[in-house]
Amino acid sequence: MITEIANKIYLHQKNGKEMDKITNHYPELNVSNAYEIQKVSIDYAIKNGDPLIGWKMGLTSIAKQKSVNVDEPIYGRLTQSMELQTSVLKMEGTIHPRVEPEIAFVLNKPLFGSDITAEDVWNATEYIVPALEVIDSRYKNFSFTLTDVVADNASSSKFILGEKTYSPTYTAWEQINVELYKNGEKVQSGISSDVLNHPVESVVKLVKMISKNGYQLDAGMIILTGGITEAVHVGAGDLIEAHFEGLENMTLRVEK
Repeated sequence: MITEIANKIYLHQKNGKEMDKITNHYPELNVSNAYEIQKVSIDYAIKNGDPLIGWKMGLTSIAKQKSVNVDEPIYGRLTQSMELQTSVLKMEGTIHPRVEPEIAFVLNKPLFGSDITAEDVWNATEYIVPALEVIDSRYKNFSFTLTDVVADNASSSKFILGEKTYSPTYTAWEQINVELYKNGEKVQSGISSDVLNHPVESVVKLVKMISKNGYQLDAGMIILTGGITEAVHVGAGDLIEAHFEGLENMTLRVEK
């Protein structure tokens, strides 16, 4: 059953086709099952020439956790085809994309273990960079349970990293004010401490969560630490601008 569901989700992710919630047909599934499904579906991608290049965190704000009645974040996997090489998002292959600003860590050494600390993460960080993540649930109407969203790789779709990189000591990374503009109008704002009080704590939590299943973060991997604002729905013709206080600003143009 796990393999069958994972294959279905993989095909819907690859082709940008919406589907019914898996819990409609398999109500007995739990979050643990969902992480198994996530791994198997991403394994399909890896076997088909789309290597794993990083991980992402979701539900990293206390408010978002409470809204879905959970007490910890969720994680997903990032593959090479998800990284945008230009600041253009093509609508083809998407369903109902939404954009959110994030802080990303890029590692220079592995991280593993349940006793990992923020200091360990800082020591393993090559650089930090602003990022925009495009989330896009494969489920109809962007409606899902926690189990559904975990199985769907935490709604991972695309992401783009900023061009300027910053050292871990460049600034107080929990004090970055961010404003998100859509077609010139400010639509969201937030501060990076909304991500588990500090983005580094998102990486710490990720390591602890995946270590339980025997996985680790490898050198060179990209870690998206979680949305600083609510995600903004986009369509063809939209221009998204993210202003990161003290850092490079980012843009993403959406085309057909």
